[in-house]
Amino acid sequence: MTTVGILGAGQAGSTLARASIAAGYDVVIANSRAPETLQELVAQLGPRARAAYAAQAAAAADIAVTAFPYRPADRLPVEELAGKVVLDTNNYMSWRDGNYPDVDSGLKTIHELRQEQLPTSKVAKAFTHIQFHERSEIRVPGDLLPAVFRLARPAGAADRKALVVSSDYPEAVEVATRFYNDLGFDAVDNSPLSESWRSAPGTPMWRHHVDGQSRAELVKNLQRAQRVL
Repeated sequence: MTTVGILGAGQAGSTLARASIAAGYDVVIANSRAPETLQELVAQLGPRARAAYAAQAAAAADIAVTAFPYRPADRLPVEELAGKVVLDTNNYMSWRDGNYPDVDSGLKTIHELRQEQLPTSKVAKAFTHIQFHERSEIRVPGDLLPAVFRLARPAGAADRKALVVSSDYPEAVEVATRFYNDLGFDAVDNSPLSESWRSAPGTPMWRHHVDGQSRAELVKNLQRAQRVL
């Protein structure tokens, strides 16, 4: 059985853990503290989940997820993630994270910086434009579900939504595409990582992150993006 190692147990990490388990994956989840602090979450997730230290979660992962903002000073489990696909759910939000000149100037994307933090891993930008909280505003009872559940549809459904993936590694795109499909979404490849700015906050495709967009709509919106520096 495939194990998803999730580094970060906040709203994004814990919700993605729930979605992964619902899709048939095992989960090992870690936060910046100790596994004991995640006992309540693991109890809610059920027998297919366990908590661990970050290095242990990374070592156990067949697919790894970084579910926390990029910070230059972060010490990540580089050795344990060597050779593995790492799905980076981070978005660059300067009001939250501060300003990074390389990103602000267009020299690099935030996901290229993450790749530099994990030089022996295969980083892919994934899950960055789907919400892990309830919809705002609530219109119907289903809006109480996070979008990763609310928008999921079986393969072939006429109203299936699509999510973007960007990577410098085709293998990472393939892994993300399979993962998306298992969770109920189509995939659009927007590689390499240097092009991942096209799905950043404020771009045309981002305006549909609440209720999603079809594959054709996502492709069109990615093409419409213009870089403003």
